[in-house]
Amino acid sequence: MARKSSLSGFPEWLPQERLVELHILDTLRRTFELHGFSSVETRAVETVGQLLRKGEIDKEVYAVSRLQDEDAGAGDDSLALHFDLTVPFARYVVENAGHLAFPFRRYQIQKVWRGERPQEGRAREFTQADIDVVGDGTLPFRYDVELALVIAEALGALPIPDFQLRINNRKLAEGFYRGIGLSDTPGVLRSIDKLEKIGAAKVAQLLKSELGATDEQAEAALSLAAIRSRDTSFVQQVRSLGVEDPLLEEGLAELEQVIAEASRRAPGKVIADLSIARGLDYYTGTVYETVLVGHESLGSICSGGRYDALASKGNRIFPGVGLSIGVTRLVTRILNQEFAAASRHVPTAVLVTLADDDSWSAAQDVAATLRSRGIPVEVAASAEKFGKQIKFADRRGIPFVWFTSEDGTHEVKDIRSGEQVPADPSSWAPPAEDRWPAVLQQSRPAAESVAPELN
Repeated sequence: MARKSSLSGFPEWLPQERLVELHILDTLRRTFELHGFSSVETRAVETVGQLLRKGEIDKEVYAVSRLQDEDAGAGDDSLALHFDLTVPFARYVVENAGHLAFPFRRYQIQKVWRGERPQEGRAREFTQADIDVVGDGTLPFRYDVELALVIAEALGALPIPDFQLRINNRKLAEGFYRGIGLSDTPGVLRSIDKLEKIGAAKVAQLLKSELGATDEQAEAALSLAAIRSRDTSFVQQVRSLGVEDPLLEEGLAELEQVIAEASRRAPGKVIADLSIARGLDYYTGTVYETVLVGHESLGSICSGGRYDALASKGNRIFPGVGLSIGVTRLVTRILNQEFAAASRHVPTAVLVTLADDDSWSAAQDVAATLRSRGIPVEVAASAEKFGKQIKFADRRGIPFVWFTSEDGTHEVKDIRSGEQVPADPSSWAPPAEDRWPAVLQQSRPAAESVAPELN
């Protein structure tokens, strides 16, 4: 189970927990790079005006200040820690457009800060891993399809329960709402986005009381949100509702393209879910959310979508599509539910013992030879009895102990089995599975809930 930090909302990991997090990060990094995404890093602070220009999230921002700072601005020019990686990336693209080759494929793994009430799955400081593809002027729709496949592959390589990547299209939803006579489509989307939290009855009340929807309009909006399918059968289900609108047809065609390819390449992992709305205003087309099956109360572990106007410079626009994985949210659930654990607590594979204090320099020579061949090694600090040095290795979780005799010969002991054999530092190596700590997937505990049935 993950250890609780003394400062709520700011996670800290024990060494064995950090190994799990590093495994997650390394797996994501490797997958992203296999698909041609380049790593970038943006600064931790942005101006408040930059952060708030695409949504009402002012309560989530941590302002940054210092005494006697003559350069600090006020209001929109003051500085705050970034609360996600998408808005800073949009600014980064605009400022560096002359140095980037478009379409630009980026991944970014960094900490972000958000003023939320701490609970499992929600921290005030956490790590996100994002991928985006951004175009100059236009961006082919096929990138919407590709990103769904990349994320399905990346999540499938992690030691987590089964997941569902739920996909919708804002054009489909907005066109449908417009077709039934609801003109405030952003307001409808924000209400539908609350469906899993407050239920259909309360969403219907919101639609009627805040947006002036009739009973029939609220019922139609909820009927659309109830449609889910693992294949393209959702298209006929939407058309059976009898609503017509050009934007609806455009969104249907786009979502059909995503689901058709994803259901072929990642069967069972990707579904069309027409309740997915995403509350942020900058999404304009495909939207994604991902949940762990049976652990839906954790919330989305990976979300994002298409944004056509988030980044712009004069008449030049940079449309993009991206997804963000909540790494800290995932790691916390992995540790709390014991989905995976590190095979040992330290990187060290070998402890080189000391026969006496004068042998320390020679032991360092052995360690250097082993390290030059990629084997992580520690040297004992003092020449205690061998039994104590072995116990030290055992407490540290170090599997092998190295001994050097007075005649210069060497032996290595596997302290788990007790086997001790002659060894040469220039040629001996531990088994591949012992060279570095591994993150091992554990048997999965019972799910906390049942995933919703598909229509």
